[in-house]
Amino acid sequence: MNLRSYVLKRLLLSIFVLIGLSIVIFVISRVVPGDPARMALGPRAPQFAVDALRQEMHLDKSYPAQYFYWAKGVMVGDLGKSLITRRAVIEDVKEFLPATIELALVSAVMVIVFSILFGTLAAKYRDKWLDAVIRVLSYTGVAIPSFVLAVLLLLLFGYVWPVIPVLGRLSSGITPPPTITGLITIDSLLTGNFSAFWDGLKHVIVPAMALAAGPLFQEARIVRTAMTDNMGKDYLAAVTGYGIPSRVIMSKYLLKPSLIPAVSVMGLDIASLMCNAFLVEVIFNWPGISRYGMEAMLRKDLNAISAVIIIFGLIFVFVNIVVDVIVAYLDPRIRLGGKE
Repeated sequence: MNLRSYVLKRLLLSIFVLIGLSIVIFVISRVVPGDPARMALGPRAPQFAVDALRQEMHLDKSYPAQYFYWAKGVMVGDLGKSLITRRAVIEDVKEFLPATIELALVSAVMVIVFSILFGTLAAKYRDKWLDAVIRVLSYTGVAIPSFVLAVLLLLLFGYVWPVIPVLGRLSSGITPPPTITGLITIDSLLTGNFSAFWDGLKHVIVPAMALAAGPLFQEARIVRTAMTDNMGKDYLAAVTGYGIPSRVIMSKYLLKPSLIPAVSVMGLDIASLMCNAFLVEVIFNWPGISRYGMEAMLRKDLNAISAVIIIFGLIFVFVNIVVDVIVAYLDPRIRLGGKE
């Protein structure tokens, strides 16, 4: 099976996953106590208005018919109206999703770069002082929850050592760039607004550190363990005997196969960054979709909750496909079904 066939197979399986996710979301939204129409209009709305809204939302039809209309609306971007903002949920998604994507992307870059760097250094200097320091940091980073680290970083950089901004996405005196992608750093670069780019980058660093710490150190431990195990393999002794430079051995023959277990876990951790960002976004006053989803859950805004779950589900499916492709590239035996 070539790589293209493997990707097509994963895409086909993902369609069934998304269908199952949509059914679960629909069922949950229907078993939650309360009339969605009454919740949307409020307790003082007249009954005829509630009945009209129920008919408009197809709540007067059977459950299969309701699912059909709901799924049809989701496919064309009609996610209903939010009880929080009183506007279309899709407009809320367009406003809040880019902020979380920007935060998650910066966190993902931190996870990928520093987990590989720390894991490689720990393996290269195994049982030395640098390895000991990295291992202590790894145990500490995995043990501390992201919201606890977020509070500590907020106190450190907000009060004790205020060298970098910690709240919001931009300082009050900075003119935001025109919205192109919704990501302030990218939009600032596209429009040549370098002052907004630098200010936006400084604002995202500390929240991204709090969000990335746990996955970062977890992947660093996995990379170190895999590289340490592979150091004793016969093939490594063979390439060393051929006189290949140590730099090439480390990058091509040792690091590449050692990344396979790390990439598999890393993909799930990166996809989880957006889902785990809600407390970090609240602490740092970051206007993202995770914070929006948490407020929707507290106020039982079913349309907003369904939209957030759908978005996170799509992200998990997309990231899993990307991870499968990367792992299949690193180890062709996976896409060949384990055949030599």
